[in-house]
Amino acid sequence: MKFKLTSCLILCLIVGFALSVSMEAFGADDAQGAEDAHHGHGVDGAKLPIWSIIPFVGILLSIAIFPLVFDSHFLVHHGGKMSLVWALIFAVPYLIAFRGAAFYDILHIYLIDYIPFIILLWGLFTVAGGILVRGTLRGTPIVNTLLLLIGTAIASWVGTTGASMLLIRPLIRANEYRQSKVHLVIFFIFLVSNIGGSLTPLGDPPLFLGFLHGVPFFWTTTALFPHMVFISVILIVLFFLIDTIMFKREGGVVPDDGTNEPIRVDGLFNLVFLFGIVAAVLMSGTFKWGEVNVFGVHVYWQNIARDVLIVVMGLLSLKFTPFTGELRQSNEFSWEPIEEVAKVFAGIFITIIPALAILKAGENGALHGLIGAMKEPVHYFWITGILSSFLDNAPTYLTFFNTALGKLELTAEPDIVIVPQIISGQLAGPQHLEFIRLLTAISVGAVFMGANTYIGNAPNFMVKAIAEQSGIRMPSFFGYMLWSVVILFPLFVIVTFVFLR
Repeated sequence: MKFKLTSCLILCLIVGFALSVSMEAFGADDAQGAEDAHHGHGVDGAKLPIWSIIPFVGILLSIAIFPLVFDSHFLVHHGGKMSLVWALIFAVPYLIAFRGAAFYDILHIYLIDYIPFIILLWGLFTVAGGILVRGTLRGTPIVNTLLLLIGTAIASWVGTTGASMLLIRPLIRANEYRQSKVHLVIFFIFLVSNIGGSLTPLGDPPLFLGFLHGVPFFWTTTALFPHMVFISVILIVLFFLIDTIMFKREGGVVPDDGTNEPIRVDGLFNLVFLFGIVAAVLMSGTFKWGEVNVFGVHVYWQNIARDVLIVVMGLLSLKFTPFTGELRQSNEFSWEPIEEVAKVFAGIFITIIPALAILKAGENGALHGLIGAMKEPVHYFWITGILSSFLDNAPTYLTFFNTALGKLELTAEPDIVIVPQIISGQLAGPQHLEFIRLLTAISVGAVFMGANTYIGNAPNFMVKAIAEQSGIRMPSFFGYMLWSVVILFPLFVIVTFVFLR
């Protein structure tokens, strides 16, 4: 395995060297780069060649393939190193070629997108880890369906990460006696880790990124509610039928182990900290307290306050339900899942910079052919969704969010200024109304189709890891995709005809 890792590292470095030499030819001169950075501008996407996205494609392929080539725990042990290698392969030539403008781009995506993204995930993960469901649960079809229904209902308000961490272990414990368990985890990922998070920016990472870029907090609640209820009801009914068949095949009898502990929830005081996180996010979208200039990047004070409050809520949760305490130990809480996500996404966010810039350039960018072909909401739904399946739905959402703005020539003002005006109706021209239709399709595609693969959404990784730690033999990357293609894709076709024509 060490030989394989060394070979892959050498290959990556060769790619990086070739990219550095090639990108130099496209770089702006020092004066222009410094001028762009001084005025708060990054690299013009029209200047970037298509092969500048090679590191982005490379890191995503590594996430999908390396666990198959080496071992299933590759990302746990080596994800951070893999992420760092691809980040350097991109950052070094990019900084050499575009100087100050490149530095602005890198600083901007970390300050505005990555850091708030990880802080929110960490806060929800930490607080949810302090809430423990105790008692004797028997994994009958009715109980399992009820758990999935509860998880789907709360995911938009505690986050798909929070809901997944709260309920996956009770679901697994309730079904310890069952022989067939894989379908339980797969439908859990479909509903609780993805589709259930459709209604607020707290629910799913792509919607939170949209919120950071000007989408009002409750817009998703009204815009996506019909889509979410439609597909969730179908999936829950389908799950109940499949679980009932599996249960009857196993004899249809719940064994009596002599325990009958009443159901109760410990650590409910953590709901106070959870509501504190919700209040912090709402506050940042409601108040405007000015901004601070960090090397050309404009960071809003209300967003800084939001992130500080989320961290405080997480720390208070740890104080009252300590990491070494009985409650978190009974919940099998560990930092490993969130550490893995933080390390891998650090590389994803930096390497996605040229893809965002090229797509934001619209018809003037290297992907003008793709942009020209994307005309209707259905195109945005399927392209955003399919890419979300493999590229992680958060950066994919952000990519096509920028694509829609560029396509409709709505980039004269910052998105955090123009997007609220469009959605509130202050701007109601044909291109503004079209943007709302496209944003709906992008949001549904990113959230729903993040369920198609293990790498489609951050909680998918965590749920799979917890299931395997509990002894459940989860399908391989492509084995899981077989489930999603057979079950989810027909539903997405129906959603297309019902909502997006």
